[in-house]
Amino acid sequence: QVQLVESGGGMVQAGGSLRLSCAASGRTFSNLAMGWFRQAPGKEREFVVAITRSGDSTNSADSVKGRFTISRDNAKNSVYLKMTSLKPDETGVYECGATPNSSVGDPCYEEVGEYDYWGQGTKVTVSS
Repeated sequence: QVQLVESGGGMVQAGGSLRLSCAASGRTFSNLAMGWFRQAPGKEREFVVAITRSGDSTNSADSVKGRFTISRDNAKNSVYLKMTSLKPDETGVYECGATPNSSVGDPCYEEVGEYDYWGQGTKVTVSS
C-alpha cells in the first residue's frame, strides 16, 4: 500500500509559477517511479511529467517542455513539480502517481494505466 499526499496548489495568474509537492508513504520510495498528471474540469486525467525510480531521467508532455520540471528527493520520500509560465488551460487538479513497475532501462511511465497509486490531488487555478 502506498499513500500519496499532494500539496502546494493554489491560484496564480497567467505567467506565474507554482511548486507542487507529493509526499509518499507505505512503501520504499526509491522503488517507485513517479509522475504528475492533471485532470482539468470535464476532462480525463492527462500526463504531465514523470521521473524514473532512480531519478536519472525525466519526461514531460510536449505542451509543458521547458516550463515544468519534475524532481524527487528520496530521502524525503517526495516528488516535486515546478511549474513556470503557467497558462489558463493548465488549470486543473494535479495528481501524483506512483508505480512499482520495472522495465528495462528504468523508464518513465506516461500512461495512466501504468500507475497503481494516486493521491487525491491538489487544485491549481491559473487565471487570465
